[in-house]
Amino acid sequence: MEERGNQRKHEEEEEEIVCLDASFFVDDNYKLTNFTFGSQDIELFCLHSASTDFDLTGQLVWPGAMLLNDYLSKNVKMLQDCTVIELGSGVGITGILCSRFCHKVVMTDHNEEVLKILKKNIELHSCPENISSISHELVAEKLEWGNTGHINEILQKHPGGFDLILGADICFQQSSIPKLFDSVKQLLQAREGRKCKFILGYVSRAKTMDSLIIIEASKLRMKMKEVTGTRCIVGNLEGVVFEVTLE
Repeated sequence: MEERGNQRKHEEEEEEIVCLDASFFVDDNYKLTNFTFGSQDIELFCLHSASTDFDLTGQLVWPGAMLLNDYLSKNVKMLQDCTVIELGSGVGITGILCSRFCHKVVMTDHNEEVLKILKKNIELHSCPENISSISHELVAEKLEWGNTGHINEILQKHPGGFDLILGADICFQQSSIPKLFDSVKQLLQAREGRKCKFILGYVSRAKTMDSLIIIEASKLRMKMKEVTGTRCIVGNLEGVVFEVTLE
C-alpha cells in the first residue's frame, strides 16, 4: 500500500504543468456593428459579450456609452468646434460621434489590447471610402489614470488642454476612482483659467460607488451636478449624466 502511494505521488510530481499564454484570455472576435444616435449612424468593431479578462471591459459598448451618446446627439451645439479628450474610450463609440462635430478628439485607454481595436475603429472612420469619414483630428493615446507622466505627454502634444473631458460608464472598480478624479482634476486645471468641464455618463451598479464618486469629487474640490432630464433606465440599470467642474 505504501509503495503504491509513493508511486502515485511520483507520477503526480512528474505531471506536466500547462502554462497558458496571455492571449488565451483575450477574445478578439470583433463584429462590425451599427449604432444610431439621433441622425447619426456609427459603424464600428466591438465584442457582443465580455472577454474573460476583467481588464478588457473596453472591448464592449456599455450602457453608459449609449446614455452619453444619446445626450450628446441631442446637444451637438456644445460640441461644435470643441477640443475633447475622452477617458476610458474603449472601442471609441463616444469619441467617434464627437469627431463629427468637434475640432479635435483625443481618445484614451490604458490597455494595449483595447488600444488596438480603438485604433482600428479610428482607421475605419478615417477611410475615404467611408461616407461618414471624419475630416477633423481624431487620435488615440495611452493614458493610465493617475499617471501624471501620461497626462503631461498628452498635453505636450495637445497644448492648451481641452474644452471638454468625457467619460462613459467608466466607474467600475472602487480602487480606480481616486486615480480617475485625480486625472480629471489635472486636465481641468490644464485649461489655464478657461472654462472646461467633465461630462460623465454614469450607470448605477452599487450604492457604494454612487457615494464614492461624489465623495471623491468633493475631496478634490470639484463640483458635481446632475444634468436635468438625463436620469433614465438604460440596460435595466439607472443611468444619469453628470457635469463636473472645478469649484
